[in-house]
Amino acid sequence: MNSPVPYGENAVRHARARQEELHRSELISRARLLTFLAATGVLLWAVAREATPLLIGIAVALFAVFGMLVVWHARVEERVTRHDALQLVNTRALARMARDWDHLPDAEPPHGVDLTNHPYAIDLDIFGRASLFQWLGPAATPGGRTLLASWLTRPSLRSEILERQEAVAALVPLDQWRIVMAAHGVLTAGVRHYEIDAFLGWAEGSHPFGKHANALQVAVYTILITLWGSILLDVAGLSRLSLWPIPLLVGLVLSFVTAKQLQTTLNHAGGGHQALMRYAAMLEHAVRVPRSAPRLNMLVESLSAEGQLAPQSMRRLNRILGFGELRRGAAILHLPFQALTLWDFHVFFALERWRQHCGTRVRGWLAALAELDALSVLATAQRDNPSWAVPTIGTDPEIRAEGIGHPLIPDERRVPNDITVGPQGTVVLITGSNMSGKSTLLRALGLNMVMAHAGACVCAARMSLPESDLQTSLRVQDSLERGLSYFMAALARLKGVVDAAEHEREGRVMVFLLDEILQGTNSVERSIAVRAVTRHLLEAGAIGAMTTHDLSLAEEEPLKSAASFLHFSETLDPDGTMRFDYRLKPGLATSRNALRLMKLIGIEL
Repeated sequence: MNSPVPYGENAVRHARARQEELHRSELISRARLLTFLAATGVLLWAVAREATPLLIGIAVALFAVFGMLVVWHARVEERVTRHDALQLVNTRALARMARDWDHLPDAEPPHGVDLTNHPYAIDLDIFGRASLFQWLGPAATPGGRTLLASWLTRPSLRSEILERQEAVAALVPLDQWRIVMAAHGVLTAGVRHYEIDAFLGWAEGSHPFGKHANALQVAVYTILITLWGSILLDVAGLSRLSLWPIPLLVGLVLSFVTAKQLQTTLNHAGGGHQALMRYAAMLEHAVRVPRSAPRLNMLVESLSAEGQLAPQSMRRLNRILGFGELRRGAAILHLPFQALTLWDFHVFFALERWRQHCGTRVRGWLAALAELDALSVLATAQRDNPSWAVPTIGTDPEIRAEGIGHPLIPDERRVPNDITVGPQGTVVLITGSNMSGKSTLLRALGLNMVMAHAGACVCAARMSLPESDLQTSLRVQDSLERGLSYFMAALARLKGVVDAAEHEREGRVMVFLLDEILQGTNSVERSIAVRAVTRHLLEAGAIGAMTTHDLSLAEEEPLKSAASFLHFSETLDPDGTMRFDYRLKPGLATSRNALRLMKLIGIEL
């Protein structure tokens, strides 16, 4: 458990296995062609010459061998794609650990996640390139991506966080289960969501024939009994008239009249047939997860319908849909087969029976699968970072972090620090020169809070925090569309932070992180505004941290008596090189480096 997951070895092993399967596939493909040509040649010889039982037998045997080779070839190709997916999952894991953003999938916000005026998502790089969402993911399912995004962007209750932490801890040791889960995600990556939505619309809908459903079944079976009864009587010579064309014609007319409803049902239920087969395999894998945590047990329990687990129900659906493929797979035979058996009606009736028993549960299955998927993502992060802590969600309105670092910075470059934010009525004021690490510390604190509230581990040796709502003002941008200058955009953001603090929910603490606020105005007015904003936040019971270059703020109330002062510093080598240790120190900063930095980049003063 303590040894790292051998992602590199896994990737090499699956790449080698894939090549072996590809070679096997090529050999089988050639054998298929030769067998088919031989079988066809023998059959043509038998037709051209006198068809002896021996030649017919050889032709049949060769066609049988051809059929077995087709099945074998399909299984080998399936193994090729599986090794492909497993190789990709392990390669992505290596990229994730190295923060190699170029080799990780894009991480834009899922559909339905609105970041307009979000309290922290843009400031903390929750989505996009080099973001928390990109580093954690990708999740295996669209639902998993959406759920994970909601955990990262919405506050959670302490009870929810503790449930997730327990479930994540149970999944951490299951390396193979998590890797295979991610591989299923690669295999279903091409699923067209509108087809799944259409399927859900059918599954949760009503019978297309409404109150006439029973009458339709009676009509179909009556036609079939009459048709085949007439045929048997005619063949046996027990009827003077050949009456079977009448029910045959009636059946064709009924097929034509109901064609639209049947086609719609079969298309919606059968849309994304391959995707549904992939989901069946993923569900089958999901239910194998040990039920060692209450949340995991509940999720597996929800993956059932009338005593059958979701994978079994989905396999039954896939069999029904496979029978329905006669329309497309053997279109030439479909019309006569439909005329004699009313085949599409039987498929339709079977689908309706499945829909009645399982249809309303499918969305719940996908939701349970999505949650298992999101929990698996968090468990992978915890497994790959064994030195990171599982945070304590307490009731004290204080954040205590030891060895906290920015989770998106590679291990070899990350510098950890200790910091305490709170209790209520206090604020942390961080000073220091440019590029010394002030903004990075605020983002590290914010990102770890987001991870903690999602139920994940945190990039810290130890961390405790209360149920809290996070508000930040770290990266203010002007807006041409809204006609906002930088200063007005900064004011609007601060107004949102203050409003959130004054309307905080009972039992929760509002945490603010403010970076060099109101830079777009003169120092005198900025000082007055910063003190006013701080007073509002402290009176509302919020806790937080803020950075500034203005050391005079420390000499004025409310910061003079309410702030704890921390700073970053730098050293200047004799050759003029400036070095930063990114270590947080007590007290106010005593140096500035803006002019030095200008000289370093070649701007003479």
